[in-house]
Amino acid sequence: MAETDLDFGALRDDMVQQQLVTRDITDRRVLDAMRSVPRHLFVSKGMRRMAYWDGPLSIGERQTISQPYIVALMTQLLRLAGHEMVLEVGCGSGYQAAVLACLAEQVITIERHPTLASKARELLKQLGHTNVTVLVGDGSAGVPDEAPFDAIMITAATPTTVPPPLKEQVKDGGRIVAPVGGMGSQVLEVLERRGTDWRTVRSIPVMFVPLIGKHGWEEKEYGYW
Repeated sequence: MAETDLDFGALRDDMVQQQLVTRDITDRRVLDAMRSVPRHLFVSKGMRRMAYWDGPLSIGERQTISQPYIVALMTQLLRLAGHEMVLEVGCGSGYQAAVLACLAEQVITIERHPTLASKARELLKQLGHTNVTVLVGDGSAGVPDEAPFDAIMITAATPTTVPPPLKEQVKDGGRIVAPVGGMGSQVLEVLERRGTDWRTVRSIPVMFVPLIGKHGWEEKEYGYW
């Protein structure tokens, strides 16, 4: 079947119903965002027929676009109400930023690969997500000039804990969602700030590429990246 014969809207509806609703994604706003964002545009033309499959896909630079369920789960765990300023660490294709843009007032997303950042910036602009700013830089250091944030999502594996600079950039009462652990596997954690204290809840096992940067993994530790 040629790409022109595919009904991406129907595929997206099936993705939401079969991969999200049947699991534990219950936030109606998250489901609506996942149903509205054209995921197939965030992957190469040769992979568009696989865009709504239940798994991650390569986007170049040895990076991936996360499985739809993981995108939805991490978004749901942030508990966005619509007024928030959100930082995403690891823009990648821009798909997660597009989903967040449907649910928050402003999204700042940072990517260390200039080529990926440029592609994401252009696509997000084409799709009308004017509330997203794409930056190039070391995401492990956050964006202190724009802090504090209501919420932070880290879409790369942090070593043993969330980098201190990122924790410092969250408002009191704010939340961080991040995969924490080693190279092979991590656990999705939700950190909620209460003054100087943090409440941490562990979610599910996940597998992300490493967070490379001053406050993450050193690139030489994972030479294949």
